[in-house]
Amino acid sequence: HVMALCGLLMTDALNVGQSLSQSQSVGSNDDDDDYVNNSAASTSSLLMNYLDSLFQHQILKAVEGNNTGDLGDTTTEDVQAVYDDWRGRLMHAHFGLSTFFITQNCAAKGGIRLGPTIVDLLKCGEDVKCSTIFALAAILRFLTPATTAVPGSGSGNGGIYRGWLDKTKRSISDAEKGSDESSADTGTTEYADGLSYNLQQGWYEFRCVCNIQHVGREEPQQLPVVLGSFPTTMQPCDYEDVVRGYLLKSDGGNLSSLASDPSTKEKLDVVVRSVATIYARMVAGDGMLELLKELPLRSSCEILVDGSGSNFNTKTHIDDYRPLYYCDKSVPSSSLLMKANLGNDRDRIRSIVFAEVQSAHAIDLHTHLLPPSHGALCLWGIDELLTYHYLVAEYFMTAPPTITPEGFYAKSKQDQADLIWQALFIDRSPISEACRGVITTLIALGLRQQVGDRDLGNIRKFYSNYRDAGASGAEEYSKLVYQKAGVRYAVMTNIPFDPMESQHWRPTPKEYSSNFRSALRVDPLLAGDQKTIERALKVAGYNTTMEDARQYIRDWCDTMHPEYMMASTPHDFVLPEDKGSVGVGLGKEGKLGVNQEAMKQPFAFTDLTAANSCTEDCSGGEDGLASIIDEQSDFLSEVLMTVCEERDLPVALKIGAHRAVNPAMQQAGDGVVAFADSNMLARLCTRFPKVRFLATFLSRNNQHEACVLATKFRNLHIYGCWWFCNNPSIIEEITKMRVEMLGTAFTAQHSDSRVLDQLIYKWAHSRAVIANVLTKEYVKLIESGWSITRGELRRDIERLFGTSYEEFMQKSLV
Repeated sequence: HVMALCGLLMTDALNVGQSLSQSQSVGSNDDDDDYVNNSAASTSSLLMNYLDSLFQHQILKAVEGNNTGDLGDTTTEDVQAVYDDWRGRLMHAHFGLSTFFITQNCAAKGGIRLGPTIVDLLKCGEDVKCSTIFALAAILRFLTPATTAVPGSGSGNGGIYRGWLDKTKRSISDAEKGSDESSADTGTTEYADGLSYNLQQGWYEFRCVCNIQHVGREEPQQLPVVLGSFPTTMQPCDYEDVVRGYLLKSDGGNLSSLASDPSTKEKLDVVVRSVATIYARMVAGDGMLELLKELPLRSSCEILVDGSGSNFNTKTHIDDYRPLYYCDKSVPSSSLLMKANLGNDRDRIRSIVFAEVQSAHAIDLHTHLLPPSHGALCLWGIDELLTYHYLVAEYFMTAPPTITPEGFYAKSKQDQADLIWQALFIDRSPISEACRGVITTLIALGLRQQVGDRDLGNIRKFYSNYRDAGASGAEEYSKLVYQKAGVRYAVMTNIPFDPMESQHWRPTPKEYSSNFRSALRVDPLLAGDQKTIERALKVAGYNTTMEDARQYIRDWCDTMHPEYMMASTPHDFVLPEDKGSVGVGLGKEGKLGVNQEAMKQPFAFTDLTAANSCTEDCSGGEDGLASIIDEQSDFLSEVLMTVCEERDLPVALKIGAHRAVNPAMQQAGDGVVAFADSNMLARLCTRFPKVRFLATFLSRNNQHEACVLATKFRNLHIYGCWWFCNNPSIIEEITKMRVEMLGTAFTAQHSDSRVLDQLIYKWAHSRAVIANVLTKEYVKLIESGWSITRGELRRDIERLFGTSYEEFMQKSLV
């Protein structure tokens, strides 16, 4: 069928000595003939490699696991011998068969030639590969009429229809159809009784009387009538019903036994959706031979499903209740399907939005992750997940009074994890977002049985397989997590003032994969924290001058090559009246590190003790330091901003944390400021117009003002839903507001992960919520009268998942 559609008339074209000259006349447009430039040898090799793969990895595998019992005593050796003989005949220079002649009885051949193989493969637990899917899609493509104006039942034309050849225009005019005698005689060849083709005009005729039951129709219709009723630019989800109808028919794919078997029903769904994807691309105009070159023939057909994975029904379960796990794109950006207008069907829009969000490769522009090469600073595994401070805080809400924070933290990590597992996963349902995230992560890692059994011991055994391999095991696990999460790279938080971390950078930086990128944490400089800065300079061998402070930062930039400078900054706070400016060393009178004007502003209500909490090693709560921006500090203007302008580096700010609300709970004891002073951000953007600022706010109450600020300053980029805002209900609210106010000029999410495993659930949960929001926003846009293609939709979604950030980073204002 593929050869016929490509104008390869005889099977001896598979012999490398034959030329493709017979196909030179296909179509009337030179632009449609670019595939003709392929050599005969490469085309022959492509097609024969495909046949060999189909036989070796599908047909032979099915024979080995035969469940239909129709092979009797036939062995794999017998089957191999038959294939070898047939293969030799097929490639013989003088054994040419007409490819169009072979296509007769096309619909039934799907069930006769491929049906038993698919049944045996699925019933013996083998995968259906991309090679089989391509064959089924090619049959349906061959049986698709050239125009939508197909006779209603086919009875008046004897079930004969007219198709169009690969790489030619689908719509054929009356003249091209041969409506007059002279036209009919020009290049038309009869290949079977009542069936002809015309390579010059790009058409062929076929006969099909296979009737299928199509959704929305009371009576069965002939398969070509249903296929011909679709416009040429439909999406895979639109074809799933007709593909299923064909595959289940006894005179079609003959796979009804799989639909009635609970053990294979979901696997059949994967086959249906995979065929729909490749068929949609063929109908859209993606060349058959180009498709064949592109497909990984030996891979499971699951990679061809257009979004949502094998356990997902596009018709009933596209929502944000279930995690939207990452999967690779099933439709490449080069496909003509990307140019297809999506129309205004809401189910289609929803299906495509979810598929595109699911396959978007994310940039995680702020995390606390460190690479495996940094040893114990790289946190991963079930015990780290369970003892993450979100879950520690939740545990202490219900912990018995005999368990104090001091006693809890005195226990080993595993003992802490055991307590939390029992309290939050056994004694209660893990319904909170943090607990659900653990479940989502474990399921993604293939631990459904262990989770169902509540078997923490066997979950630990899974991780021990990686831990026992040492550094290489940690690297392997890191790659697995990034692949599962669909994250291209994550930006770390790197603290030069922390000796525990700096040892991995100096004297020689540790190597790490491209999945990690650095960010230079500079809280003391924004806070004017003289004590910490002076200590760091002395320890590193610098003098305590402003120029030495600048050089210190420059040297760390040369070491780390950071994406940006960053700091976590709570709101301005009240300074008691008996406190004032003090000397800050470095040869100058300076300030305490406080924006004293902010004392006159509303909501400046935390005390100096809570805010002045920079520790010697800068390793406090969620984000290490709790810093306060002193807008008049020399450290800010003469050191940090000077270096940022010199190096054209942005500054990322995380605004609104209230540290040590309950100091005894350590990392789990931090809180949120109800209203942070966002005017501070506006003043920074105004005062330093050549410096780019990335910002996110911790309080829900600041989100609207943050959006407004982003529309006023070209050097400001809003990103993510941080910490206490990283919950589905708030992500939904914030994302909807940002889309309405900022379009796609923001980054929808960052994970803020501290444990490597968290990348999986934080992105899977966020994808589901973001897809749900975007579906509604795009439906509103389309209902207003705008049309959109899938390519345009993908472009927008990729912006929200990282390319908007990259565009901002490339926007030099210096």
